[in-house]
Amino acid sequence: MSAPTSAAATGSYDVANTTWGGVAGELARLEAQAALSFEEELRIMRDLGLTREGPLLELGAGSGAVTRRLRAAEPRLPVIALDVDAGLLRNAGGCGAPLVTADGARLPLRTGSVGGVLLRYVLQHVRDPAPVLAEALRVLRPGGRIVVVEVDSMLWGLADPMYPELASVHATMAQAQRGAGGDRQIGRKLTRLLRGGGFDDVVLRPFATTNDTHPTAAFAPHLGPERLAPLVASGALPMSGLALAADRWRRFLADPDAWVMLLGFVVAGTAPYGPAQHSPEGSTS
Repeated sequence: MSAPTSAAATGSYDVANTTWGGVAGELARLEAQAALSFEEELRIMRDLGLTREGPLLELGAGSGAVTRRLRAAEPRLPVIALDVDAGLLRNAGGCGAPLVTADGARLPLRTGSVGGVLLRYVLQHVRDPAPVLAEALRVLRPGGRIVVVEVDSMLWGLADPMYPELASVHATMAQAQRGAGGDRQIGRKLTRLLRGGGFDDVVLRPFATTNDTHPTAAFAPHLGPERLAPLVASGALPMSGLALAADRWRRFLADPDAWVMLLGFVVAGTAPYGPAQHSPEGSTS
């Protein structure tokens, strides 16, 4: 489960080699992934105050799949869409937000110039999250909110029926991402990363998406075999592993009693007030 967008020049995300079909296939996957879970994520973002004050910097906006949904849901909130991949970002044209090509660890924004920062499925692909979080803290105004949406491959959710024979196939994907500098278990580390990065009021909110409210086929971006095709091309996974995954996905789709729940994590923090600054409540942080 992941919907990566590039945030730093080095990392484990390669738009052309993430799923079957190259860039076009990945653009379709990003749209489908956003359509599946964004409403749940947005509810928590609102509860945590991310949409309270702009501009909102979407750091790692990629193709604009979420940018467009943010602008539709919060038309009065100014959004800046930023990504390191200019080619990917061009697909966000028409989203109603300025597009900025830049490395997330070297933001071309003034200190204290934004009211919120969103990092959605980005940090799992960054070799070192610390510089990205440091830059996010720098550009936030005191009291501004950062929200990080991520996954943890050991807490990905639940599928019934389960297919234990797929465990080694999924482990291969996690290993390949780790070898490229990513971390599919970053979900469990987010609260400590934000606290260690200087953010206050760090909280974690899990969210779940199930096929009680979405068609089972809508979970293909996470459970379907398309993500495995590049691993076969690279030699990391034998063709038999891809065939096994495709067969089990077909079985799952055909089972009227099949149930799936995907888990994600939203972690938020607040940019602290300086010694001479005070929060709206009058207390110093």
